[in-house]
Amino acid sequence: MGNMKLKNRDEVSPEFKWHIHRMYADDDAWNEDLSTAEKLAEEFSDFRGHLGDNAGVLADALEMSDRIELLLEKTFVYSRMKLDEDNRVSKHQAMHDKAQRYIAKIYAVLSFVTPEITSLSEEILLSFLAEEPRLKTYDHLIRDLIRKKKHVLSADEENLMARLGEVLGSSGTIFTMLNDADMDFGTIEDEDGEETILTHGNYINFMRSHDRRVREDAYRCCYTSYKGLINTLASNYGCNVKTDVITSRIRKYPSARSAALSSGKISETVYDNLISAVRDTLPTLHEYMALRKKVLGLSELKMHDVYVPLVELPERTISFDEAVEISLKGLAPLGDEYLLQFKKGIDGGWIDIYENRGKTSGAYSFGSYNSDPFVLMNYDNRLEDVFTLVHEMGHSMNSFYTRSNQPFVYGDHSIFTAEVASTVNESLLMKHLLASESDKEMHKYILNMYIEAFRTTLFRQTMFAEFEHLTHRHVEEGGSLTADWLNQTYDELNTAYFGPALSHDEFIRYEWARIPHFYRSFYVYQYATGYSAATAISKLILEGGAKERDSYIEFLKCGTNDYPVELLKIAGVDMESEEPVRLAMDTFEALVSELKGLF
Repeated sequence: MGNMKLKNRDEVSPEFKWHIHRMYADDDAWNEDLSTAEKLAEEFSDFRGHLGDNAGVLADALEMSDRIELLLEKTFVYSRMKLDEDNRVSKHQAMHDKAQRYIAKIYAVLSFVTPEITSLSEEILLSFLAEEPRLKTYDHLIRDLIRKKKHVLSADEENLMARLGEVLGSSGTIFTMLNDADMDFGTIEDEDGEETILTHGNYINFMRSHDRRVREDAYRCCYTSYKGLINTLASNYGCNVKTDVITSRIRKYPSARSAALSSGKISETVYDNLISAVRDTLPTLHEYMALRKKVLGLSELKMHDVYVPLVELPERTISFDEAVEISLKGLAPLGDEYLLQFKKGIDGGWIDIYENRGKTSGAYSFGSYNSDPFVLMNYDNRLEDVFTLVHEMGHSMNSFYTRSNQPFVYGDHSIFTAEVASTVNESLLMKHLLASESDKEMHKYILNMYIEAFRTTLFRQTMFAEFEHLTHRHVEEGGSLTADWLNQTYDELNTAYFGPALSHDEFIRYEWARIPHFYRSFYVYQYATGYSAATAISKLILEGGAKERDSYIEFLKCGTNDYPVELLKIAGVDMESEEPVRLAMDTFEALVSELKGLF
């Protein structure tokens, strides 16, 4: 696996790096934008106490606020991405810290806007909307503020909350530095007996190894590292949950979960329906685990055995260029326009492709409203990496369509809808590969891969969602999130989800400690709802025609100009019903049944 030879950032060829230099030519330009934002914020203070004077003043204020926030977004995104290139570089750590300080400081200045708008009567606000054409852009925003009125604090209180923003979000920062910069997982012997550094980036590769010794060694090394810091990590995560609970109470929400879902007008029944539907399908997951144990010929199935493919194939490497070609074939049902922009983005420096020392692990799509929608990857020439490519490019294409069609105020996405854009791509690619593969063993491999996508996304993320619900409820009921409580709770959930075919081990109880999603509370469930919606939408696109495809593309253009549930209706899916999740579960059951028949 060669990680002993992992390159430093300056050794990576420019053709494999994202072109974020297009955002800022040098540090001076970056600092200038921060200074401009600060200066504009000082001028913005003049609006305080005057937003209700007339519709024109309100429009002026909202437009200037957008200008300031756009500058802050751009500077933050750039500093974050530069840090992600190599988390060890102190200069970029300092830049990122500086961006965060400016954001906290400036948002404190802007904090009077929401409470001052919501202090106005609904009658006045609606009359402003009617008489000032420039406010048409902000129609959904203002109506949403009217909806959230009871949860907005006074101007002074909002100012205080904004000033505390950097401190309140520090648990996530601490976790990132521990996880990506300071933790050392040591080395293990790979399949060839070579000493190899264990990293976040290569851990999953080892877990897919057909050499059980390698899988177990990687698993033990990884979780031994977390076990050694478990009390620190428990304390840090506990602070994160307490922050959620206290903040939700300050804003007069009945619970932290209610507060998190309220921002998108998502009913808590959507969350509960997801867990209920997945729980009802756990017997099929247990059946799959039993099949896994049988096919692998194991007397005991352990957690380090759940990722290895059931079909062992000759080593197959897929170059990045090949990955692009496979992706284009799989995404053909989305039409020529989509494919053209997809390829243009890849050729135009959207993607930071390969791992280097200090680089943030995993993959993501990121960017500001007026930048390219960049993608960070750690491409490793595997079929799974092809799916990562279409997934993250799905996010970036969503951003491209949205920013080309929406003003800044609606130029973002809720995770609820964003995960649909990425997972539709995965679903289309998977169905293309299953339909086009003639080799029986390869077909079984891909079918197993599809089942694993369901397990790791729909089931695993739902388990995470249930864990988050339990931790927050425990604190809300006066409990403490000790390491013992967190370990036991997670262990019990893992046992319930994986079922009796899985033998218990001493390490899986620590897995909660390595999940970064938990530091952005109550968002991970949206991966599962998104997967369900995407299953339904891909079915509509493949079984329909231009109408269904165009409806989906229209959905990609909408950003946040309406609530997520309403936006998904444009694409033909109603997430307020249980139907999309149940449909996904039906698909999973059919896939497991087909795979059983092939062994």
